[in-house]
Amino acid sequence: MIKKISIIACLLMGICTAQAQHKVVSFFDEVGTARIRTEEFSAAHDTIVMVDHRIDDVIWSRYIYRIIDMRYKQNYQLYFPTKVDDPDYRNLFKVIVDAVVDGMQIYPRNPETIKPDFHTTPPFTKAQIPMDAMLVADKTEDHSDDDDYFNIERSTAMLINYDSINDELRLQPYSFESVVRNQIKYLIQEVVFFDKHTSRLYTKIMAIAPLHPVLISTQDSTKVMSALRESIMFWIPFDELRPYLAMQYAIPNRNEVKRVTFDDFFQKRLFTSYIVGEGNMYNRWIPDYAIKEDDIKKEQARIASELLNFEQDLWEY
Repeated sequence: MIKKISIIACLLMGICTAQAQHKVVSFFDEVGTARIRTEEFSAAHDTIVMVDHRIDDVIWSRYIYRIIDMRYKQNYQLYFPTKVDDPDYRNLFKVIVDAVVDGMQIYPRNPETIKPDFHTTPPFTKAQIPMDAMLVADKTEDHSDDDDYFNIERSTAMLINYDSINDELRLQPYSFESVVRNQIKYLIQEVVFFDKHTSRLYTKIMAIAPLHPVLISTQDSTKVMSALRESIMFWIPFDELRPYLAMQYAIPNRNEVKRVTFDDFFQKRLFTSYIVGEGNMYNRWIPDYAIKEDDIKKEQARIASELLNFEQDLWEY
């Protein structure tokens, strides 16, 4: 009996101690407003988990290239807000531009192909970024709903200016709001691979590039590919961008309490995209050999189906 009483007393003491250590925070503050966190994390870059896959364990991989279009509703959280001075949130392009100003290295586009080249091509210097990376403002206003959206002239208004005296980059707010309205597409390079150690299929985004609106002819596939290559502002190694993505919440969608960082948004693949190419022996992209819309959709469905079937065929049921 004494033993049972001692056990019960210990349990009660443990519960009381746990309750005493747990600090209850009210949803409403002292003036009655909701406690909803929207500011940046202070040290979120230290919490990013990197899985180290051994090269001997990866027995299959395939490169995939996708375009993330901000006009799809599922991607709205990456596009909004478009104001440069929003006190709580930044959109994806603002996070990228702020990272460039902060000193993140970016790489020029490959003059011969759309693929990024981080190993043989040096990154931009600070002085090169405003001129060579095509960070310029557009003369026109919002053309996201126009049929001739891609027929946009460029001005010489710089989005980022280089201060040679202080060796600093500075964002021009008025130019930013002119650019960001039309910044609706991003090209990503990802690798799909199978790790035999964990017996799982993984997808990792390796690089991302903002696409600048240019003149694109949908009738000539050669011009489409040339325009797509020329529209690449710059390439960013995605792992270099992740610390900045992890420090900013995405604007909430119908739930003010649910908070998702941009890093979570990409890692959980909450975005929608469409395939424009894959790694192949012919070094061809879908617009290189598929011109009609139906043919393009068939090729996109074929690649997506092959990726799905590969994972399914690994197992017996």
